[in-house]
Amino acid sequence: MADPNNQGPVSWADLLKQFGAAQGGAGFGGAGTGSSNESGAGAGGSRRGSRGGRPGGGEFSAFRDALSQMSKKALIIIAVLVVLVLAFCYWWFHPPINIHSVDLWFVLAIFILLPSFLIFFSFKQIYANGMGKREKSEKKSKRFKVLMFVPIAIAAIGLIGALLSLSLFPGNAEKYANILQTQETDFASDIQEVDYSEIPFIDRDSAMLLGNRTMGSMADYVSQYVIDDIYTQINYQDSPVRVSPLNYADLFKWWSNKDTGIPGYVIVNMSTQDTQIVRLDDPIYYSDSDPLFNNVDRHVQLSYPFYILGDKSFEIDDNGKPYWLYPVMDFKVGLFGGQTVSRVIMCDANTGECQDLAIEDVPQWVDRAYPAELLIEQYNWSGSLSGGWINSWLGQSGVRQTTPGSDGNLGYNYIVKDDDVWVYSGVTSATSDNSIIGFVLINQRTAESKFYPVAGATEDSAMSSAEGQVQQMRYESTFPLLINVGGQPTYFMALKDSAGLVKMYAMIDIQRYQNVAVGNTIEETEEAYKQLLRSNGIEIQGSEEESTVTEGSATGTVTLISSVVLDGNTHYYVMLAGNDTLYDCPVANIVDIVRYKEGDDITLNFSNGGGSVVVVDSISQPTQQNQDSNAASGDSAVADNAATGAEDGVTA
Repeated sequence: MADPNNQGPVSWADLLKQFGAAQGGAGFGGAGTGSSNESGAGAGGSRRGSRGGRPGGGEFSAFRDALSQMSKKALIIIAVLVVLVLAFCYWWFHPPINIHSVDLWFVLAIFILLPSFLIFFSFKQIYANGMGKREKSEKKSKRFKVLMFVPIAIAAIGLIGALLSLSLFPGNAEKYANILQTQETDFASDIQEVDYSEIPFIDRDSAMLLGNRTMGSMADYVSQYVIDDIYTQINYQDSPVRVSPLNYADLFKWWSNKDTGIPGYVIVNMSTQDTQIVRLDDPIYYSDSDPLFNNVDRHVQLSYPFYILGDKSFEIDDNGKPYWLYPVMDFKVGLFGGQTVSRVIMCDANTGECQDLAIEDVPQWVDRAYPAELLIEQYNWSGSLSGGWINSWLGQSGVRQTTPGSDGNLGYNYIVKDDDVWVYSGVTSATSDNSIIGFVLINQRTAESKFYPVAGATEDSAMSSAEGQVQQMRYESTFPLLINVGGQPTYFMALKDSAGLVKMYAMIDIQRYQNVAVGNTIEETEEAYKQLLRSNGIEIQGSEEESTVTEGSATGTVTLISSVVLDGNTHYYVMLAGNDTLYDCPVANIVDIVRYKEGDDITLNFSNGGGSVVVVDSISQPTQQNQDSNAASGDSAVADNAATGAEDGVTA
């Protein structure tokens, strides 16, 4: 260890002696601990902090000693170099210059505030003790002592701003709860009957798989480009699709192709699973994969240095022209709390031209102005904090939250509604773990939020139920979509094999998640599901079968009666003489059905006469008139059959 007075190495024993001498004036070390070159008892106390002293230790002391030996010219050169390095770091990392930016505060703390504090503190000691090439100066020491508190004060501002952002701070809970306004709406009247052309049958992982397979068939692209992982879900030409641009495969591929740009993007239809690589007349020059000036994040952030930009999305307009869209974040609570979107930056992927738009001026074709995760978070703020912060932890009266996904993170999916993409998630109470009290739809362009009170199973429970139906095949379920089937809120999901390919589909009654229908096609799955609903006495509305639905009754002799237990409920299935229709009699609603047997005459009353299975509302003993009418109908049917047979015979 070097002596600050350049008198050779200093041992730990010497340092201890110096420390003891420094304490002598206070009566701690006594006279006997003073240095040998000092006169008088406790003389070491008078030299505390002098040129021979060493108040600090370790790396800091070395740093301070190095500063004390530097000339002003050297310090200026170092300062200039530091400024240049910081300028390059700013260009490379481009943090937003905004007091609400956590990134900015991190950069300030690590690269500016902490080094500044150490430098000011070091110069305070240097001038206080006259170390190195610096003469002792109380005035300069006091000046640097004042400067020491500047980085401390700035750090304190950040800390206070962070504390004021917490929901527990008085008044903040209400601010958080009011950021997203949600209205309660009736499901059947607001959610239209399912249109399968607007439903994404596959999830993002399957879309990526299809995109990569298509890319593999493009011999002129596969060696130079790869597909970006962004795969933004949008509504394009009335169909749900995911789009993602191509990227340069690596740094060398970028160098070879930067002049010609990126030739196109991939588009995956989530309904038909059709996938294509779109070749652009005007290539993409601004992308994630450009490391320098055409890096789209750097380009947009430096164009708007005072904006805090959220997670970008890649979208195409109605003509297929690609754009990058950046939400501009705003903060409503303290420095870092109550995050929302105030504006959108729309960047032309070809030219880099940017448009700064207010959220209400965003074009209709834009589907993702608000990130899905942010919207779910905002709804959870309103669901948990509307009754105050204390209630969110202790009483939890009226506290609600969105259901988590199977991985424990936010669970959500997308549906197309009113030519916009809406985020869907189930909503559960604070104490519930396997049921929902409703679900929420939030518009990603406008942040319009709607809550639908429907009690039922969580998405995770529904996924497990669907997988249980095909457990022998070990298929994995996608996160459910919410659809309207015959007026019933229904979970719809695809079932994938281990390779990620969709093999089957499933529909599950939200309110009775034991009612699961699976099929190899959408049509097969829907028919099985509707049949299942009818067998449980659920009226199906708004379907194509509605035109054939008739109220009426059937009278005849029972030729078949059999009991079946479905989901814990007993049903009697009845067939009548001369009638191929199967009548479903739920025992829970029609107890008297147990009194009947084959050969008995019966009248079955129903309000839904469509389909091969009719759910019976009530039963009664047939009157003599009904029996005669039924007999006449039977005779007429026999006669018609005979006539038909005769005609067939003549034709033959």
